[in-house]
Order: sequence, then C-alpha cells, then structure tokens
Amino acid sequence: MGERAGIGVGALLGMTAEALEPGRVVFGLTPDPKFANPLGTVHGGVLSTLLDSAMSCAVHTTLPEGAGYTTLELKVNFVRAVPVQGGRLTCEGTTVHVGRRVATAEGRVLDGDGRLVAHGTATCMVFPAVTEQ
Repeated sequence: MGERAGIGVGALLGMTAEALEPGRVVFGLTPDPKFANPLGTVHGGVLSTLLDSAMSCAVHTTLPEGAGYTTLELKVNFVRAVPVQGGRLTCEGTTVHVGRRVATAEGRVLDGDGRLVAHGTATCMVFPAVTEQ
C-alpha cells in the first residue's frame, strides 16, 4: 500500500492507496501547487475527487466479481481551507448501505494534523455481474 500505481484520475493526482478492505478504503494525496484555486488553496474539485474516489471504491470493495457501479450523487461539505503547501491529506471512505441496485457511502478528508477539512456522502448505482448463458 501507499504506492503510486494505476491509471486515470488517481494516477493523475498522485493518489495512493493506504488501506483497502471490504467496505473501507483510505487514499492519500499530497497537494501540488497545480491544485490551487485563485485564492492559493487546494481547489474544491480536488477534494471532491478524493472523496468520490474513496467513497465509490469503498462500494467497489463490497461487490461481487464482475459487478460494476457508477456515482449517481455526490455531496461534499468543505470545513476549512487547505493550503497547497499544507502537507499530506488522507481520505477514508466507508459504505453505509450496499443493496442490489443502490449503495451509499460516506467519507472524511483529514489534513496532516488530523483535522477535518471536508466530508461527504455518495450514492452509487450498482450494475450486477453479467452471467454468460
């Protein structure tokens, strides 16, 4: 864990997997100056992406092989500004409910001092595994 790997937005932003277990995912991210908004703090879209990734991946860890999902709704609350040079962020996503067609999850982003900087919820649509006949 904790290694930079993969493809897509996680690799683009430098997210690392710190913990992966059924119903729980922790990702880490060190802000880059490129992530700044016009005020010089980490853009809310980066924090939203971190939350969406952790929460939806937490759902993914509970699904049977071959099943899929997509985020239907994302709600994010920003608690405090995050300095671009403020150090490493961690985001824990956990499932709240996983049903046959809909799953929900919640997440929290903490700064290097353990302070809450953002939290949110996600609703995912679950696609069952396709079985061959």
